[in-house]
Amino acid sequence: MSLSGKEREEFEKQLEAYVGIDIGIEDASRDAVNQAMIRQWCEAMGDACGAYTAPEAAAKSVHGEVVAPPAMLQAWILGGVAMATGEDDPRDKQRELHRLFDARGYTGVVATNTEQEYLRYLKLGDRIRARTQIESISEQKATGLGIGYFINTRTRFVDQNDKEVGWMTFRVLKFEAGDQPAAAAESNSAVPAKPQRLRPALGHDNRWWWDCVEKDELAIQRCSACAVLRHPPRPMCGECQSTEWDYVFSSGEGTIHSYVVIRHPEVPGYTYPLVVAVVDLAEGTRFVGNVVDIEPEEVEIGMAVQASIERVDDEMKLPVFRRAS
Repeated sequence: MSLSGKEREEFEKQLEAYVGIDIGIEDASRDAVNQAMIRQWCEAMGDACGAYTAPEAAAKSVHGEVVAPPAMLQAWILGGVAMATGEDDPRDKQRELHRLFDARGYTGVVATNTEQEYLRYLKLGDRIRARTQIESISEQKATGLGIGYFINTRTRFVDQNDKEVGWMTFRVLKFEAGDQPAAAAESNSAVPAKPQRLRPALGHDNRWWWDCVEKDELAIQRCSACAVLRHPPRPMCGECQSTEWDYVFSSGEGTIHSYVVIRHPEVPGYTYPLVVAVVDLAEGTRFVGNVVDIEPEEVEIGMAVQASIERVDDEMKLPVFRRAS
């Protein structure tokens, strides 16, 4: 339901009251930083850094002891799937804000980007707490998904001594799903024949990979110094820190390491239920992609799959996986 000019003005005045406020609740780690969770994280991410998982190697490192991967920062305070179950904390101003958007017809939600900064490595026994502030709400925007608003939040993480250990900004788009014609009218742009998938952010470090995909080639970046393969593409080798690299082509053969089945929310441009799998490629690295032409209940960990590069909408090609014959 599109808002009239007066309704929109009143709605945006309501939104102003949320900008700059603390959401009213504190997230706290239910467990101290511990070796078991670090090990499970590293296994899932394929990270073999000894400072994270091997006490003897960690003792010889600059840290002198086991530390947690910095990217785990948010993992220590995540509270599970409360948003999916509909459970509500009446103090939570962020959930209150999202309900306000839902009541006005902006029921779609999609994460768009995040930034994090880590101020120190976390050590075994640290306990992490976090508070979140609603940093900003954009003016109304016309996007490919529909008319909506971008909500920026900033989360500050502290340890058991109230010392800041890092921060994270997170941006989501709350949009009026299925309102692409109205969005296009406001932006004077043509309406696509059907919704498109979210587009990748292209830059110096990954554009070459997408160029290969357009030529129906599944490339894997390789360190020129130590020959370790890595994906997704990045500027430096995680093993030897070399910035020199080339690439090899994958056969597309692999096995499913883990997977999830996404059923909700249904973002335009995708077919649901959507099977997303972490695949162990035969060449020795992992790749995240969709498994297609199979019922979700038939997917199994360890199942052999074969990749092929296919056009998933009018503009984009992607590697997808099918059960190997």
